[in-house]
Amino acid sequence: MQQNKVSILCTRPLTKALIEEAAAAGIEIDEIPFIETESILSVEVQQEIELVSTEIATVVFTSMNAVDAVTVFLDGHQPEWTIYSIGTATARLIKEYFGEERIAGTANDASALAELIAEDRFTDEVIFFCGDQRRDELPGILKQHDIEVNEIVVYQTIEVPHKISKEYFGVLFFSPSAVRSFFKLNTLEEKAIVFAIGSTTAKEVQQFSANKIIISDEPGKENLVQKMIEYFTGGE
Repeated sequence: MQQNKVSILCTRPLTKALIEEAAAAGIEIDEIPFIETESILSVEVQQEIELVSTEIATVVFTSMNAVDAVTVFLDGHQPEWTIYSIGTATARLIKEYFGEERIAGTANDASALAELIAEDRFTDEVIFFCGDQRRDELPGILKQHDIEVNEIVVYQTIEVPHKISKEYFGVLFFSPSAVRSFFKLNTLEEKAIVFAIGSTTAKEVQQFSANKIIISDEPGKENLVQKMIEYFTGGE
């Protein structure tokens, strides 16, 4: 093990297992969340979700937060939905609630997911359960393919900026909103390596920094942490 630990900033909470895996490799991770998410528990949202739950529909999830928000209102009900999802953690959560057979397709990012939906062409209309800061890629691509997108905003993202005084060898980002929150009060050390959950998050980092960016192969925090460990232990 290295004598001097590599200090890494993670902009969202991680599991104890991931923290310990990094520590075993001589990497010390500080967890400082830069965003918070809250489900929108309004009567209006409840009515929209309950109405869709009575229909045979094609629905799209691009975050675990949206799945959590929707399933609260379903309260155990299993609607006849065909579901498209971002892969890994979000898809895993969908399988737990809806069952694997409901998932028609997954992709690593919103653009690829939209192209998959357009290619499958099961429907001319989708329900997109999203947050208040959702990106334009998915609805934009679907509309280009003449697929109507009905958005239901089920959670909101709140930026929580923190001023960082410690120097880090690397920073892990999991969303564009966390990137914006971080750079409100901070800049990156020239030597710092950025690890981004996907191309959309990486592009947001490039708006603020010219630092080296490493992008995860899959949209899951486990994969991103593993990429970081490999980088600093010489595995990459």
